[in-house]
Amino acid sequence: MQSEVAHDFEWGLLKSFLAVARAGRLTLAARRLGLDHSTLSRRIVALEKSLQARLFDRAATGYTLTSAGEHLLRHAQAVESAMLRIHTELGGASLRVAGTVRIGAPEGFGTFFLAPLLVRLCALHPDLDIELVTLPRIFSLSRREADLAIGLARPEEGRLVAHKLTDYELGLYASRSYIDAHARPDTTLPASDCPMSFAKLSTHRFVGYISDLIYARELDYLPLISPTVHPSFASSNLLAQLAATRAGHGLCVLPCFIAESEPLLYRVMADDVVLRRSFWLTVHADLKSQARVAVVSKFITESVRGAQATFLPMRS
Repeated sequence: MQSEVAHDFEWGLLKSFLAVARAGRLTLAARRLGLDHSTLSRRIVALEKSLQARLFDRAATGYTLTSAGEHLLRHAQAVESAMLRIHTELGGASLRVAGTVRIGAPEGFGTFFLAPLLVRLCALHPDLDIELVTLPRIFSLSRREADLAIGLARPEEGRLVAHKLTDYELGLYASRSYIDAHARPDTTLPASDCPMSFAKLSTHRFVGYISDLIYARELDYLPLISPTVHPSFASSNLLAQLAATRAGHGLCVLPCFIAESEPLLYRVMADDVVLRRSFWLTVHADLKSQARVAVVSKFITESVRGAQATFLPMRS
C-alpha cells in the first residue's frame, strides 16, 4: 500500500484532494472525477496517511479544509498549474478540443445571452463539454470554481487575465399593466409618453436587489436614480426581479438586452434613466493557453462583439 501511495502521490492523490476541496462534498467531487465516492474517500485517507496530517474536517454538511489542508491547497494548485502548462506546451496544436470547460456568469447574461450560443459551440466541438454556472456571485478562479468567469469589473488580485467583453445599457422598465394603473390610463400611448418624473418616483413601487446581499457594487442601482426610492419587492436574483416586474409589481432597473425582448415590458423615462455597466471575461493565467479554454474564450468574445446592438441599443 505504501508503494502505491508513493507512486500516485505526485498527481493522482492531489487531483482527488483538489476535487474535494473545491466541491466541499465527497459525492459531488466523486461525480466530477467519474469515481465511486468510496474510492475517492480511500484516496483522501491514503493522502492523509502519507502526509501524516488531517486535511479535512468531516461533517454531515460536507468537508472543510483544516489548516494543514489550506496549506496543501496552495501547493496542490501550483502542481496543477504546472501539469496544465506541460499538457498545453507538449501537446501543442495537435490536441483536439475536448474535455470540460466550466463558465461562471451572472444569471442574466448567462441565461438570456450565453446559454443559447453555447449550444452552437457544442455542435462545433462534439468532444467539448460545457458547464454553465449562473449564480449571483463572484467566482474564484484561483480556487478553480470555474475555468472562465464573466463579471462586472476587472479583477484586482490574483494571477488572472481579463479583458472587457462589452459595455451594456440598463434602463427603467415596467409592465403595461403597471403603467396603466399608476401613470396614464390611455393604453394606446407608447411608454415614452408616460408622465413620470424624478419628483414623482417616490410614489411608485420598485423592484430591486436586497441591499445586504448585493455581491457587486455595480448592481446598486436605485440610489443612483433617487435617494428616496427603495424596493418594496427585493430579490438577490435578477430573474425573480424580472418576473415580478413582468407581473406588474412596479418599476425595475433591468439590462436592455433582457428587457427589450420582453413583450410585456416597456421602458419609461428613457432619456432620464440611462445606466451603463460592463462585462469582463477573466481566465486564470495558467489556463488561458489551454486549447479548450482558449476556444471557449474566443467564441464568447466574438459572439459578444458581434451583438453590440443588443447590449447598447440605439435610442431615438
